[in-house]
Amino acid sequence: MRSDRLRKGNHAAPQRAILKALGLSDEEISRPLIGIVNSQNDIVPGHMMLDKVTEAAKIGVAMAGGTPIVFPAIAVCDGLAMGHAGMKYSLVSRELIADSVEAMATAHPFDGLVLVAACDKNVPGLLMAAGRLNIPSIVISAGAMLAGRMTCGRRLSYSDIAEAVGAFNAGKINRETFIEIENKSCPSCGSCSGMFTANSMNCLSEALGLALPGNGTIPAVMSARYRLAKEAGMAVMDLVRRDLKPRDIMTREAFENALAVDMALGCSTNSMLHLPAIAHECGIELDLSVANEISKRTPNLCHLAPAGDNYIEDLDRAGGIPAVMAELAERGSIHTDAMTVTGKTVAENIRNARVLDPEVIRPLDRPFGAEGGIAVLKGNVAPDGCVVKRSAVAPEMMKHTGPARVFDCEEDAIDAIFGGRIRPGDVVVIRYEGPKGGPGMREMLNPTSAIIGSGLGHCVALITDGRFSGATRGAAIGHVSPEAAVGGPIALLHEGDMITIDIPANAITVDVSDEELERRRAEWKPREPRITTGYLARYAKLVSSGMSGAVLS
Repeated sequence: MRSDRLRKGNHAAPQRAILKALGLSDEEISRPLIGIVNSQNDIVPGHMMLDKVTEAAKIGVAMAGGTPIVFPAIAVCDGLAMGHAGMKYSLVSRELIADSVEAMATAHPFDGLVLVAACDKNVPGLLMAAGRLNIPSIVISAGAMLAGRMTCGRRLSYSDIAEAVGAFNAGKINRETFIEIENKSCPSCGSCSGMFTANSMNCLSEALGLALPGNGTIPAVMSARYRLAKEAGMAVMDLVRRDLKPRDIMTREAFENALAVDMALGCSTNSMLHLPAIAHECGIELDLSVANEISKRTPNLCHLAPAGDNYIEDLDRAGGIPAVMAELAERGSIHTDAMTVTGKTVAENIRNARVLDPEVIRPLDRPFGAEGGIAVLKGNVAPDGCVVKRSAVAPEMMKHTGPARVFDCEEDAIDAIFGGRIRPGDVVVIRYEGPKGGPGMREMLNPTSAIIGSGLGHCVALITDGRFSGATRGAAIGHVSPEAAVGGPIALLHEGDMITIDIPANAITVDVSDEELERRRAEWKPREPRITTGYLARYAKLVSSGMSGAVLS
């Protein structure tokens, strides 16, 4: 056991003395030591009750014969960080989380880990740590927030209040409605109620096999969440006994399963950052060009907010991720022989799963879309690729050509949108917001919500080397690579250049000749870094492109 160096032999007497200083008995010290990574804090609604989830996981570990020992992990709330310098720290916190877990679990050699997760970068950060450390590990998340409900009966999520800002500024709703949406869009603890990034990654943790069935969808307020946490604590002890490690579970086939489930659900485009990063830690290079291949054979079965009117609680009621995977198994779209933390294969886990509401999880012969919810586009604007949440794009915007409206930061674009300077047909370009250029690859939820709220979602597109919130909808194309800061073609675009977005053809191009682009490239000069000190400056020097997961080299 990894912890033997702390527990056994005369040479370990000093370590045992320290463990006894914690109040641990000889009996507790003799058992496998299980690290419980508690991500609880008082600033993120998805994390505020994780102390209770952690306690339940501790009980599960103890019931199964282990000794649970808790240590912390951080988490950033993307909603609170949105629209200011704080968003630069959102994606980069993923690396801090992975690094800190590595440090704690190596300095104190635990025999297994229970990763108590919740929100956007915390979940992938913990999964990255699991892949990197490769000791028996399991994820248990906080669960989803409930959907809000207005007096008129309309259901709400965080994306509604984000879009209401634009609608109110445009005079499309009155102050009374605006305040009601503010008060009712986030009604409970848990990760925001739509298929946003946190819930996307919690669902994909199931698809990867590193979380128990139900992890992605059981609402945070339900007691079933605490029962699942106890089961996770018991399950990690079985993983320890069997020496079943994350890299035994998160194989290439598991990542292909995750991509297929991603396509069926219509997950956040942030999953296209996180899955390659997690795969990288498992020693697997995940080329996102495979996403389009998987999309072609994987129909979009769910339209959850912001793409539709259903929420995570509805997906749970309809059968959850096991039901989605059972549907995909009928098509042969997933690898059913992949191993999971239950100690069983996917096929065994989904044997009794079935769809309980065919309007939430559509059948294979009546999908929302014949192809998956995310598309990877390439062309002379993005030679290395970019991503779009196809399931959240209006039909009339699946193909669009319009003049570039070029901005070198998010704030300038928002000023133009709210100032009425963006016209129907425009393609808003926001650059120098990529992993290096931002630095930190900010989410562009405020500009996209402003476009939607202003009534321009059916006729204006937005492209960026930054990224988007899972709450974003519309023709929003992110992760444009190479990014502007390294001289990617997005840095060479001029005001008025005609850009064509063709999502069915997986293409994005600018009507400028290769010769003209080369002439502009010769004139282009790198910009001075926006931040030159601290963690962000170090991050900018080491981070890779968005299309390779924005991992640190």
